[in-house]
Amino acid sequence: MQKKHRKKCYIWLITIITMFFTLYLGAGYYFYQVAFVPGHKSFLKKHKALSKSDPLYKEKLWYLNSKKQQYSIKSADNKFRLVANYLPASSKSFKTVVILHGYMGNKDKMGQYAALFHQLGYNVLLPDARSHGASQGHFIGYGWPERNDVKKWSQYIIKKQGSNSKIVIFGLSMGAATAMMTSGEKLPTQVKAIIEDCGYTSIEDELNYEANKLYKLPAMVEVPIVKLLSLSVKMKYGYFLSEGNCIKQLKKNHRPFLFIHGEKDKFVPMHMVYKNYQACRGPKELWVTKNAAHAESFPKHPKIYKNKIAQFLNKYV
Repeated sequence: MQKKHRKKCYIWLITIITMFFTLYLGAGYYFYQVAFVPGHKSFLKKHKALSKSDPLYKEKLWYLNSKKQQYSIKSADNKFRLVANYLPASSKSFKTVVILHGYMGNKDKMGQYAALFHQLGYNVLLPDARSHGASQGHFIGYGWPERNDVKKWSQYIIKKQGSNSKIVIFGLSMGAATAMMTSGEKLPTQVKAIIEDCGYTSIEDELNYEANKLYKLPAMVEVPIVKLLSLSVKMKYGYFLSEGNCIKQLKKNHRPFLFIHGEKDKFVPMHMVYKNYQACRGPKELWVTKNAAHAESFPKHPKIYKNKIAQFLNKYV
């Protein structure tokens, strides 16, 4: 009887373990599709048609009507063709800003930022990140593989404009994380300053946060799923998600850095900006914007936003 009872217990145990393993595999596949595969994302805000009620209407309209040159390069790993729009400054300038868009965004959604920097006398380069817009790709890297693409865009600018180039990197949301991850690399001396707006501390931190926020998953469930995702990414693309860490990269950065974050950001929580700011080793400034949600600092405070960036750039570039 005891042997039969033990056998039944083993069968039940194996069944439960198999069920949990299957459940985690299924959940892992689902979250992989949601997080890393380009396509429609229900949790993102729908793009609104341009309206005169938009606080940045003039800036966005200027971008839509501006003449743009198209540049392209091969990605840093030579796998994909990357595309960017280029808008030269009104008068000859060696100052160029590289503007990095957010998750499932594209270069044309950053027109208001292009207008801001163009008004400050900068040439503007707006790349589509790999797997976004007109650029090729089939995987969203959350800034880690993209950091090498940004470095290559910087080198491309120097090749086009010469060694007198002065380059600023600006990023929003995922683009902000990309900018921070880029900051820890060995960059050309022509990269003079970096600005990030509402970027996260690491890929794992952001995915854990979103898993809890969107799906209300407890830590005992979300953490193993994110680790499973990390293993999948390692097997397919050669790196663990833990490597995509802004804090570790910022500790290697010595360039001037401006950090911007909305105090009501619920997509990338505000506490992350303090960790990023503390990690940065170069000259740094922090501006937490009142009553601004995710990526809303510019539309909520357009005049102050422009002034903050202008003052920062005048000081360091």
